[in-house]
Amino acid sequence: MARYNITENKSWRNRIVRIGVVCASIILILWFMPRGAHQQLQYDLNTPWKSELLMARHPFVVNKTTEAIEKEKDSVRRNFQPYYKYARSESQKRVKGLKGYLERHHVDESLASVLTARLENIYTAGIMDTAEYKQLMTETDKHIRCLENGDTVSHRVSFTFTPTAAIELLLNDPRMQTETSGLDTLNIALFVKPNLIYDEGASQHELDSLLATVSPFTNDTIKEGQKIIDRGEMVDAERAIILQSYIDELERQTSMEQRSTTFIGQLMFVVMMIVLYTFYLYLFRKDYFYNPQATMMLYSVITLFPVVVSLMMRNNILNIYLLPLSMVPIFVRVFMDSRTAFFTHVIMILLCSLAVGYHYEFIVIQLVAGLVAIYSLRELSSRSQLFKSAILVTAAAILICFAIQLIQTDNIDKLGGYMYKYLIVSGILLLLSYPLMYVFEKLFGFTSDVSLFELSDTNRGALRELSEVAPGTFQHSITVGNLAAEIARRIGANALLVRTGALYHDIGKMADPVYFTENQAGVSPHDDMPYTESARKIISHVTEGVKIADRYGLPQFIKDFILTHHGTGMAKYFYIKYQNEHPDEEVDPRPFSYPGPDPFTREQAVLMMADGVEAASRSLTDYTEENISGLVNRLIDGMVQAGYFANCPITFLDIKLSKQVLIERLKALYHTRIAYPEAQKETSKTEGQKEP
Repeated sequence: MARYNITENKSWRNRIVRIGVVCASIILILWFMPRGAHQQLQYDLNTPWKSELLMARHPFVVNKTTEAIEKEKDSVRRNFQPYYKYARSESQKRVKGLKGYLERHHVDESLASVLTARLENIYTAGIMDTAEYKQLMTETDKHIRCLENGDTVSHRVSFTFTPTAAIELLLNDPRMQTETSGLDTLNIALFVKPNLIYDEGASQHELDSLLATVSPFTNDTIKEGQKIIDRGEMVDAERAIILQSYIDELERQTSMEQRSTTFIGQLMFVVMMIVLYTFYLYLFRKDYFYNPQATMMLYSVITLFPVVVSLMMRNNILNIYLLPLSMVPIFVRVFMDSRTAFFTHVIMILLCSLAVGYHYEFIVIQLVAGLVAIYSLRELSSRSQLFKSAILVTAAAILICFAIQLIQTDNIDKLGGYMYKYLIVSGILLLLSYPLMYVFEKLFGFTSDVSLFELSDTNRGALRELSEVAPGTFQHSITVGNLAAEIARRIGANALLVRTGALYHDIGKMADPVYFTENQAGVSPHDDMPYTESARKIISHVTEGVKIADRYGLPQFIKDFILTHHGTGMAKYFYIKYQNEHPDEEVDPRPFSYPGPDPFTREQAVLMMADGVEAASRSLTDYTEENISGLVNRLIDGMVQAGYFANCPITFLDIKLSKQVLIERLKALYHTRIAYPEAQKETSKTEGQKEP
C-alpha cells in the first residue's frame, strides 16, 4: 500500500513530478495521434459502411490493388533481359591455350584444328554458368543482353551453352569417332569456362527502373460529386480500393494549414480531457493525486491505450476491437476504487475515440464493457473471478454490438458477425490482466487482493515461523486481525488489507518471544531487569519486525503497519514504574518511546485501536459491559488526545463506529452477561413458586 501524506507531498519536487507526468501524457498522446483524411474515413473490409453518404469532393484516379501491382511487376521481372558481359579476350586466350595443349600432347594436327575451331565457335555463341542457365531457361524464349565494347546485343539463352553442354558438343563429331581413344586421356574441360559473366549492377539498375514505371493507378477515374459509398453498404474489396484511393487523394491535397488546424483541435481536445481528469483526482481523490506512484499508474494507463490505438489506426494494423481496453478499469478497480476506475475508463475511451474518428459504436461498446468489468470485479481474490469477468465483459460487448446493428439496419438479413470474432478475441486477451497485475504491482508499488490473500496464508513464510516460535503472539495477531477487519468493514476501509497487516504487525516479537506477556508461562524475565532495559526490549519488536519483513521480502505496506501500530507512543508500564521509583528525577521519555511514525492511513489507525484495546482487555478482571466500554473509550480517547491520528484521514465518525465494533466484539469474545439479581428470602407471596 503506497504511503499517503499530504503535508509531505506538497513539496516542489513532487509538484514538478506531477506536472511532468501530466505534460508527458499530453505530449505522447498528441505525438502519435493520426492526422488527416484516414482518421475521418476509417473502414473495415467486408463490413458495412457506418458513416453517412460519401461523395467525392475532388476527382481522383482509382488505385490498383496490391495484387495487381505485384502481378505487373512479376510480368516485368519475367520479361526482363539481364545484362551479361561478353569476355571475348578471355575466350581467345582459352582457344589458344587449347591449341598449345593439343600440340604438347602430340594430337593429330587436323584433329586439333577441328577442336580449336569448334571451341572458338562455341565461345562465340557464349558459355554461361550452369545454375544461371537453368534459372533463365525456366521461362520460355528467354533473352539476355550481352555487353561488349559498349554495345548491347540481345541474345537468346537457348543459343548459349553450359560448360557441360559445350564439352559434349566439342567432342561429339563423326570425324572424331576414330580418334576418341586418343582424347580420353586429355583434360579438355580446362579450356571450357563461362565467358558470359552476369553484370549485377547494370541488371539491377535496369530492373529497378522498369519496376518504377509500373503505375499504381488504374484507368478508372471518379468525378467530383460522384457517389463513393452510402451508409449500410458493404465495404467489399472493390469499394475498399476506391475508398483508399479517395483517402490518398485527400492526403495529397491536404495543406499544411489544414494539418495545423487539425493539430490545434486535437491539442485542445486532449488538454481538456487530461485537465478534467486531473481536476477529478485533485477534488475527489487527493490520496491518489498526492501519491506519486498512484499518479504514475493512472496517467500511464490513460496514455498507453490511446497511443496503441493511434499506432494501429495510422499503420492500419489489425482491428481496434481486438484491444482489451477493459483492462484499464479492472486494474484501477483492483488497486483503487470503482469511481476512479469508471472515470479513468471514460477519459481513456474518449481519447481513443479521437484516434478512431469519433465512431459512436466504438465509444458505446467500450463504455459498456468497462462498466461490466467494474461491476463484475468488486474484488479479485482468485483466478476464477477474472475468468467470469472476462466472459461477462465479452457477452455484454457482443450484446450491445448486436443492439447497435439492429438499430442501424432495416433488414435483419444484413446483420453480420464480423465484429463478434474481434470482441471474443478481446475477451480472451482480457485474461492477460492476471499476469500483468503482478507487473503493475512491481512497477507502481500497489498490492492486489490476490497478493493480500497470499500474504494472509498462515501456513508459510513469516506467519508460519511466528506460529511456531511465538504461539501466543500468533493468536493475539489473529484476534487483532479479526477485530480490525470488522472495524474496517463498518467504516468502509479495506478489511483485507488491515487484516493482512494485523497478522504481521508483531512478527518482531519472534526475536525474543519470552519478553512478551502472551508468550510467558508465569515467569517474566522483566522481574530482574531495569525498567529502561525492559522498555528497550519491548520497543525493539518494531525494528526487529522490519528486519524480519526485509528478510522475507514483504512489501512496504506490511512494514508500514509494523512501524505505525504503536506510532510514537510509549511503553507506559515501564515509564510509569520508572517515574514512581525516581520521583525527584526528570525522566527522559525517549528511551521509553516507540520510533513511529504515527498512522497515516485509516487502516493503520484501525490496527492501532484494535491492537491497543485487545492487548489491554486481557488485563481486565471482570468482563462486564461497563468495564469493556470504559476500557475501549478510555484507550481510544487517549490515542486521539495524544495526536496519534493527526496525520491520518480518519474521521470522528469512523472512531465512534470503531468503538462500537470493539465493544460489541469484546463482549461476544468474553461472553459478558447481565448481572442477575439475587433472590430474596421466600415470603408467603412467593412460597411454592420456582426460580426462573
